[in-house]
Amino acid sequence: MEKKFNLLILLCLSVVSNAQDFDFFYFVQQWPGSYCDTKQSCCYPTTGKPPSDFGIHGLWPNYKDGSYPSNCDPSNSYDQSKISDLISTMQENWATLACPSNSGSTFWSHEWDKHGTCSESVLDQHSYFGTALNLKSKLDLLQILQSAGINPDGSSYSLSSIRSTISNAIGYTPWIQCNVDQEGNSQLYQVYVCVDNSGSNLIECPVFPHGKCGSSIEFPSF
Repeated sequence: MEKKFNLLILLCLSVVSNAQDFDFFYFVQQWPGSYCDTKQSCCYPTTGKPPSDFGIHGLWPNYKDGSYPSNCDPSNSYDQSKISDLISTMQENWATLACPSNSGSTFWSHEWDKHGTCSESVLDQHSYFGTALNLKSKLDLLQILQSAGINPDGSSYSLSSIRSTISNAIGYTPWIQCNVDQEGNSQLYQVYVCVDNSGSNLIECPVFPHGKCGSSIEFPSF
């Protein structure tokens, strides 16, 4: 009986440890035009077409070895009543483009349950979403790119110029993720930056995700 009790204690400590033990966040913003012009296509949310701007995909706890924790606390599931004051801002800056068309709550629930629960030792549910929105307000990627003449008009730009433009503006190196449109052209899809494990400050990324882009990539309209 004592052994079983001790095992239960260890399992509980393991769950708590998993929820607390991460090294940094990836903060990921997505270009909606590159989500929607793929073979998969997209559906605008029930609130209407989102702004023609980068939108938040997520704030993801990560380890320095490239792995990440997930679904750390099933007992602390998404509760929209806890973020009711943030919903209108999230609808504009963290919109869903998944089909079928929906309000966004399914997307936000997924992000909290999979990623947010793994940062709950630092950020409660309201702070998690609020932190991501605050980072988005500080990282105006579209303005940064457009100020350098990189516009979402279907033109192609060098991957190095996109990366260096963002890096020069924010002081840290981003990671650029590409996908392909219906014609198979490589295009700017998502931008990753790294944030310390308090969610407060940008840092150099300890590790980048896997994947690659072409040397020249399109920046489609939306």
